[in-house]
Amino acid sequence: MLKKIYYLSTCDTCKKIIQLLDLKSKNFELQDIKQRNISEEELTELKKLVGSYEALFSKIARKYKELNLKDASLTEEQMKHYILNDYTFLKRPVILFGNHIFIGNAKATIENAKNTIKN
Repeated sequence: MLKKIYYLSTCDTCKKIIQLLDLKSKNFELQDIKQRNISEEELTELKKLVGSYEALFSKIARKYKELNLKDASLTEEQMKHYILNDYTFLKRPVILFGNHIFIGNAKATIENAKNTIKN
């Protein structure tokens, strides 16, 4: 069973979530996307699970504002390009547990992940 989290080691929220869900002791693969950016193959697999690159795309990334992307209507391919070329565009964390995917740090998302992983 696939157990993996894409996260940022410098993100306190990501670190809290890893600790809260006890992912290290549950043998999750931890991929720090700053150290090893997500590959095109990995991103394509995530898209298959969630249905779109938009669901994986962070609109709160600093560069999103710097590049004035909020005024642009980005295509799926453009979002894919941004995620692959700059780790900050991947919404995080992304937690994979079998065929379940949990994206972002919303309280409900993390609670859902917690309930799914413990069962």
